[in-house]
Amino acid sequence: MTNDDATAQNVVFVVMDTVRKDHLSVYGYDKPTTPGLERFAEDATVFEQAVAPAPWTLPVHASLFTGMYPSEHGASQENPYLEGATTLAETLSAAGYDTSCYSSNAWITPYTHLTDGFDDQDNFFEVMPGDFLSGPMAKAWKMMNDNEKLRTVADKLVSLGNVAHEYLASGEGADSKTPQVIDQTIEFIDNSDGPYFSFINLMDAHLPYHPPKEYRQQFAPNVDSTKVCQNSKEFNCGARDISDKEWDAIRGLYDAEIRHIDDQLQRLFSWMQENDEWDDTMVVICADHGELHDEHNLYGHEFCIYDPLINVPLMVKHPELDADVSDQQVELIDLYHTVLDHAGVSGSRSTRPLDEARSILNADYRSFAEDVPGDGECAFVEYYRPVVELKQLEEKAKRANITLDKDSRFYSRMRSARRPDAKYIRNERIADEFYHLDEDPDELHNARGEESEEEVELEAALSDFEESVGGEWKEVSDDDVLGDMNDDAKDRLQDLGYID
Repeated sequence: MTNDDATAQNVVFVVMDTVRKDHLSVYGYDKPTTPGLERFAEDATVFEQAVAPAPWTLPVHASLFTGMYPSEHGASQENPYLEGATTLAETLSAAGYDTSCYSSNAWITPYTHLTDGFDDQDNFFEVMPGDFLSGPMAKAWKMMNDNEKLRTVADKLVSLGNVAHEYLASGEGADSKTPQVIDQTIEFIDNSDGPYFSFINLMDAHLPYHPPKEYRQQFAPNVDSTKVCQNSKEFNCGARDISDKEWDAIRGLYDAEIRHIDDQLQRLFSWMQENDEWDDTMVVICADHGELHDEHNLYGHEFCIYDPLINVPLMVKHPELDADVSDQQVELIDLYHTVLDHAGVSGSRSTRPLDEARSILNADYRSFAEDVPGDGECAFVEYYRPVVELKQLEEKAKRANITLDKDSRFYSRMRSARRPDAKYIRNERIADEFYHLDEDPDELHNARGEESEEEVELEAALSDFEESVGGEWKEVSDDDVLGDMNDDAKDRLQDLGYID
């Protein structure tokens, strides 16, 4: 347990993976999914306009841990690891923090380097333990993924992994490791001697949805979770139809998963309150991205950057923040600077030092001294080609004798400039899009080409952003790197029979 002098510096950072804002009762949803967060909101600022920098886990967490946009830190499925960046955990650890990371997300592992800097980390991913996703095997995978000649080998491994995950995650409660994550977080806080930074990722609301019986009965009575469509790629490629009744069942299961997260967070927070760890500790709760349930005829969180994916829940409890609702737009990358500001750490060892104008604790938040794209009024989102999801999509389509259009959103990289009133989306292989969010919050009418003032402003802001981060998208490296592969990685590939 921490000493009194250090308590005010503590940080508990929670990511509710794949939780969309409009399914939380604390944000006005008409089903009681988050009674615990409603109580939490009595001590916190609730942000209505928080924007994630990408629509999926890896690049968002890399941005949270570096304060960089995806094209700056480079972590994507095209390049599935964070390289050359000092993480928030590394900076805080160097400043004397006890740091921990507990998760059941397969992307938050030593393999991707997202756990760099955490003194204690554990991954509850059910298919492969975190330590297996590091070392020689991770290096071998990197070499295969970066080299066109070896990409087919990597694809085969992805296919095998997909099959294994579908099989192992098909049972009731199979993907919920949240109670263990909470238990380990409590133990870490209780044993901490200095200020602590505890990061957790909770995966219940990520497909597949197999909620505990208690919550399934409340939100999806008489629904057999093994009978509804739990593979988004089957639907997205056109191999599987989903009726309105089945969508209702899917959404009920999703709500039940959220209710389980809420219950477990309340357990953590109650323990903190009972053990004098609450009043002066900053607690951040957000989602890394949301989820689509037939909006835009899509299922899951791939192939678009519409608001149900990137306008995420964010709640922050801090002694200097009012318990209030804020409609100011916030970028999740700014949480990096907010934590540094709260900890009183300049970030001198960080790749990205503290920028007080990006700390939500600062009275002049988003008032930048220098010009930034969009004059600080825009949030920017980036989406690179989803290699793993594409492989799954192609496999499902092939089995159904469906040919996917290569000039479609499935293969398109995307970028967006967003304000609360409007959004411009640049697409790589399909036409650009523009939406008046204040008039069309569901993004149903593409007003691109009408040349409104908002469209011109946001397209210009996006162009400025693209220039600031290095221009257009870069292709994945096609260098022959076998000569640079270390002996351990070569030996592992030889053991697997992939190279002679």
